[in-house]
Amino acid sequence: MSEELKEPQEQPQGLQEEEIQRLKERLVRLQADFDNYRKQVARESALLARRVQDQEILDFLPVYDALERAFRAFKRNEDSESFIEGVERIFAQFSEILKRKGCEPFDSVGKRFDPAYHEVLVTVEADVERNVIVEEFERGWLRDGAVLRPAKVKVSLGPKGGEPDGGEGKGNRD
Repeated sequence: MSEELKEPQEQPQGLQEEEIQRLKERLVRLQADFDNYRKQVARESALLARRVQDQEILDFLPVYDALERAFRAFKRNEDSESFIEGVERIFAQFSEILKRKGCEPFDSVGKRFDPAYHEVLVTVEADVERNVIVEEFERGWLRDGAVLRPAKVKVSLGPKGGEPDGGEGKGNRD
């Protein structure tokens, strides 16, 4: 038989214990290194989240400043027309910030109820067909095409409070 097929000879007990001890020490170091890495990643994630929040705040501070100036000017002059014009400009500024962030409102009145886009607060008998939105309490918002906030709406039960319309379960987003 060749030498390769022979059983390896047992190493002395002292060598095995040394090898086990070295492996244990290496494992402890690796565990400590991984724990340090995990803590570093958590710190960096928290710092990144803080920077993102800071940037969001910085984007809206000009709107806050403009509102503050408008209220101060109104208190000084009590000119309601100028105040309303100023608030309209601020509203436009605010809308532009939301648009830059990929946000846009969507209309719901007259559309069919779609649970992906709407939250029903009230149902009523109405002269429109069942599952059509008759009033919007709070606008819904999309961000980059996905629902950021569903619209809070009032939905028709139909002229007699629930006549079937054959279209249940079919929402539309025209």
